[in-house]
Amino acid sequence: MRPESKIKAVLIGAGGWGLQHARILSQRPDVDFRAIAGRTMEKTKNRAARFGVRAYTSIPEMLEREKPDLAFLSLPNDGHFQPTLEVIQAGVPLFVEKPLVFDLKEADQLLQEAAERKLFFGINFNHHYARPVALAHQAIQQGRLGELTFATWRFGGEGGTSHPFNNLLETQCHAFDLLEFLCGPIDSVMAQMTDKTHPGTYRTLVLALHFSNGAVGSLVGSYDSSYAYPDTHRVEINGTKGRILIEDTVRRYTYNAAGSETAEVWQAGYFNDRDRDFYLTFDRHMDALLDAFKAGKQPPVHARAGRRALQLAFAAIESYSKGKRIAVPADSFAPAAQPEILPPPPNP
Repeated sequence: MRPESKIKAVLIGAGGWGLQHARILSQRPDVDFRAIAGRTMEKTKNRAARFGVRAYTSIPEMLEREKPDLAFLSLPNDGHFQPTLEVIQAGVPLFVEKPLVFDLKEADQLLQEAAERKLFFGINFNHHYARPVALAHQAIQQGRLGELTFATWRFGGEGGTSHPFNNLLETQCHAFDLLEFLCGPIDSVMAQMTDKTHPGTYRTLVLALHFSNGAVGSLVGSYDSSYAYPDTHRVEINGTKGRILIEDTVRRYTYNAAGSETAEVWQAGYFNDRDRDFYLTFDRHMDALLDAFKAGKQPPVHARAGRRALQLAFAAIESYSKGKRIAVPADSFAPAAQPEILPPPPNP
């Protein structure tokens, strides 16, 4: 693409998070947002009318008529594979929501077919673009924690599909992705899970992790909790020189040097809505994504990261079913780029 050209974009999905895609695409001066494809015409027409674009219920028809430069997919968690494959086989670069899919063979097929066509293929692990996460990554890379010793992750809410390992695959893909982003590759997993609230569906789980650098970790995930609770998401990373806390993804970052009772704390100032709003982490990811696309580069978070999270999830399922630790090869580990830490906006 010429740098001055607008990116012709289409969206597949007229649901809740698809609204965030449409909001961002409609507001960007470098994007020509053309159309939305959905499963039902009435709902899709209503969404398309809101943003002044055309409505379709057929993905192939939309791709043929609109001839997009880039397609965005935001579909129900358990409905990702076939629409994604249709876009790839049409030869259209794409950006998808997590989880990539629920099956490793499907993930491998998508990645292989995209690679054969040399397609730009990104995935929305937008937690990377929360300021506390970027600050944590920067501190770790600068050696402020010294040698990492342990990391803990807790993230609990409600919802989910009917898949027997719904929370693990749909939501804790963020955990696997972010823990490896911050701490490096996970090389083994041990798991405990419970289906006490929905027999046959393991909505709450605890994993013990081992990283290839020698650190250990824990992961607690649940759909038997509530996103309304304060501190529903918490990450703690300890090292020989200090400790980092990330609270509710965007709410607060804290660093303590080892032995110090005085902490460095970041939290958004009064006018800094950009960094306090979880939804706007997606805006920042989109900035990086479209900059990479226009420059002819790979996406900042490649879809391979979705495959890697799925690989770790299935290792956890195997561990639970066999009652033993499962080694995980690190050969597919591909860390994402470091998000830029922007200054807070000036006071109005």
